[in-house]
Amino acid sequence: MKSLLSKIKQCEVCKEHLPLGPNPVVSGHPDAKVIIIGQAPGTKVHKTGIPWDDPSGNQLRKWLEVSDETFYDETKIAIMPMGFCYPGKGKSGDLPPRPECAPLWHEELLTNMPNIELVILIGQYAQKHYLGNNTKKNLTETVRAFHEYLPKFFPLPHPSPRNRFWLSKNPWFAHDVLPELKHRMHRII
Repeated sequence: MKSLLSKIKQCEVCKEHLPLGPNPVVSGHPDAKVIIIGQAPGTKVHKTGIPWDDPSGNQLRKWLEVSDETFYDETKIAIMPMGFCYPGKGKSGDLPPRPECAPLWHEELLTNMPNIELVILIGQYAQKHYLGNNTKKNLTETVRAFHEYLPKFFPLPHPSPRNRFWLSKNPWFAHDVLPELKHRMHRII
């Protein structure tokens, strides 16, 4: 696993498409029981190299009800985005994750983490990639149907502060989804 992560950290496959250059952000360990698959690092995470080291990460840790220490313990939680590097800025936020990373690295990483019990899929890119035709008509409906994907997959919206409107419009998320997520995290971790 160490050599694989080292190889990924040196990846430059799509460097000509990356406005800030390559800086793959990923963590994992053969003993990890949970893996978080998100979109791609933002500018702050790109600078620090620490996954989810931003307001979205703070919210995600609250949703999971885990401490920073547990969250960053790669023997417990692995972190593998769809795109490992900051993709750049678009009209309404960051660009989509680069398409090269998932086919190039995901399968090999997952093969090296045989103890994964729960795959947390954050956002539509991860959900479409891993759930395929089983996704619903939109992210909201996929998250609402989270029970259908258990026990292996757990779809979530992005925990960005920009999603405050979505969270207030969908109170069932806090009442139905988060308690189940916390329960599973406590049981597994």
